[in-house]
Amino acid sequence: MSKKKPGIMGEFKKFITRGNVMDMAIGVIVGGAFTAIVTSLNKDILTPLIGLFGGTDFTYLQLVMGEGEEAPVLMYGNFITAVLNFLITAFILFLLIKGITSLSKRLSRKEEPAPAAPTTKTCPYCKSTIPIDATRCAHCTSQLEE
Repeated sequence: MSKKKPGIMGEFKKFITRGNVMDMAIGVIVGGAFTAIVTSLNKDILTPLIGLFGGTDFTYLQLVMGEGEEAPVLMYGNFITAVLNFLITAFILFLLIKGITSLSKRLSRKEEPAPAAPTTKTCPYCKSTIPIDATRCAHCTSQLEE
């Protein structure tokens, strides 16, 4: 008798409950919340502070192309804000990953490799270094005891 193959729903259930898919879903949710925090940091704190020094708030920078109410408007201030959001997000992620990496290096115990088994020994008669499995010394020809 052959084993019954799972249907499409069974395969989907197996796929969706795998650990890496769940981890990815949690990462997307946390990433969205993190993006909201960084966007607020940029929009509500950094952009006004930069505006103090530069005399302008990037959000309201625009270029009207044409005349009238229907004229297209390039909102390049929003683009500058988006670029700043990206750079700030990337920099904060860089700092987080750098911090986590250095912390994990400090916390992980460095396992010292086991000392290698000796390959040589000293002849008890002439004190020369000889292979560990030698039964006679190559230098003084003494018979070695096991």
